[in-house]
Amino acid sequence: MKKSIIIIALLFAGIVSAQSKYQTGMQKAFGLWEEGKMTEASQLFERITKAEPTKWKPAYYAATVEILGSFGLKEEAVLNAKLTKAQEFLDLAKSNSENNPEIMITQALLNTAYIAFDGQKYGMTLSGKNSQLYEKALAIAPNNPRVILGYAEWNMGMAGFFGKSTKPYCDQIKRAIELGKEEKIEEEFYPTFMVSRAEEVLKRCEK
Repeated sequence: MKKSIIIIALLFAGIVSAQSKYQTGMQKAFGLWEEGKMTEASQLFERITKAEPTKWKPAYYAATVEILGSFGLKEEAVLNAKLTKAQEFLDLAKSNSENNPEIMITQALLNTAYIAFDGQKYGMTLSGKNSQLYEKALAIAPNNPRVILGYAEWNMGMAGFFGKSTKPYCDQIKRAIELGKEEKIEEEFYPTFMVSRAEEVLKRCEK
């Protein structure tokens, strides 16, 4: 009996240690990201992804960092390398969390990075896919502020491209901000809503 208790205690200690290592790693990666150390953050998220292959969040954040770092790039080869890597992470995240609206809208953001680089080359093939992704995510999570904001911002970009007013989407952004302020995130390391960024988007919408 005593031996069994010792074994159980050792197993429990191992589980706690593993959880703690994951949590410490994730917190450190977020810290690097906040400091603007995108490469270091991406590399750490990638290491955590390899260590925790059944968790969707490390791969999701590894992809997100790569995608955000691709906007503004001038060389297509560099862009393709970053977004190909990001797609691999997103595919892994999808395999661990099907029909996840957070992953869907990040896939749309990846597509947007291609379109922003060369609208003529990528717009025709990816614009329709983006609308489908946002609509599917919205059907799954109609009150998710990140989904609402992402879709509104995407529609703003399309409206601007075709010379149309962006004002029809302002109410959606306002709704996203209200929902974002009320949102209670209980799941550890789950994506959160950035109210300050949404307010900047709203200012652009109202111009």
